[in-house]
Amino acid sequence: MASSLTCAGTVWALLSFLCAAASCVGFFMPYWLLGSQMGKPVSFGTFRRCSYPVRDESRQQTIMVEQCGRYASFQGIPSLEWKICTVVTGVGCGLLLLVALTALMGCCISELISRTIGRAAGGMQFVGGLLIGSGCALYPLGWDSEEVRQTCSNLSDQFELGTCQIGWAFYCTGGGAAAAMLLCTWLACFAGKKQKQYPY
Repeated sequence: MASSLTCAGTVWALLSFLCAAASCVGFFMPYWLLGSQMGKPVSFGTFRRCSYPVRDESRQQTIMVEQCGRYASFQGIPSLEWKICTVVTGVGCGLLLLVALTALMGCCISELISRTIGRAAGGMQFVGGLLIGSGCALYPLGWDSEEVRQTCSNLSDQFELGTCQIGWAFYCTGGGAAAAMLLCTWLACFAGKKQKQYPY
C-alpha cells in the first residue's frame, strides 16, 4: 500500500486524528462546568446538561432528575453566548475531523496529499483550532445565566465561577484545538511528498 505522506506526514496524520478526537469528545460531553443544586451534582456543556430540576405535581415539590441530555431545542440553550459557542465550536470540530480523516486516508492512498494540499489542510486546521478556541473563550460569558447561577450558589457571573469549577471536557476541547493550531499546522507543511514532474 503506497502512502502519499512523508514520515512527518504520518506523525501529522496520527496527531491530527488525536487532536480532532479530543476536541470532538470534549465538545460533545456535558462536563464543561461542574456544580451542584439541591445536593445533587450538576454539569453543563455548550448544548447538553446533566441533572435538572423538575416540578413534581403529585408531591408538590421540585425534584432533581439525574440524567444527561441535550436541551429540547436550540432556543433552550440558556444564553446567547452558549448558542454562539455551540455553533462556532461545532464548525471547528467538523473542520478538524475532516482534515484528520483526509490525512489518515493519505497514509493508504498514493498521491492524495501533495505539499500544496498538506499546507492547505494545515491552514484548515489552524482555522478549526481558532474557531474552537473562540468558542472556549466565549463560554464563560454565559456563566451569568439563571440556570448556571442556580447551580453555582447564585455567585457566578461572567468569568466568575462562584462555587462551580471548570470540568475536564472544557480542557479536552481546548487542548485538542491548541495542539491542532500549533503542532498539526506546523507538521502539515512537511506532510506531503513532492509531486513527480511528468514531461508531456
